[in-house]
Amino acid sequence: MSSLWTPSGEHRVEHEEPGPGASAPPPPGSPPGGDSEHAQGQVEALRERLASTPAETVIANHCYGLFELAAIYLSVSPPQFEGARLAIDALGALVDGLGDRLGETTGPLRDALAQIRLAYVQVEAASSVTYPATE
Repeated sequence: MSSLWTPSGEHRVEHEEPGPGASAPPPPGSPPGGDSEHAQGQVEALRERLASTPAETVIANHCYGLFELAAIYLSVSPPQFEGARLAIDALGALVDGLGDRLGETTGPLRDALAQIRLAYVQVEAASSVTYPATE
């Protein structure tokens, strides 16, 4: 089973398992047929939905994913600061770099960026007490 991400969420693309006596699945790159045509139709429908969604909506959704990724790295014990920094820097590059081009999500994304940066500083400060550096 595979999935395709769209602004309305992740959608699973079903691949039915062959029954007893069924032939082996075609090798990758072979022409579609049978169930793979159905799966291909689902993928095409999802691609059309994605193409009809404004780019700023899709990009904002990715930004929220980066925010969530940074929060996850900060919430594990011990915190994974390297991964959190990378996710926060990627979020900052998008939000600061694109500015008002993100439309009505610009304000909330700037707030989210400020919040996750503050959370990083707070977790890092608390971590230095909880997990002192070893010399």
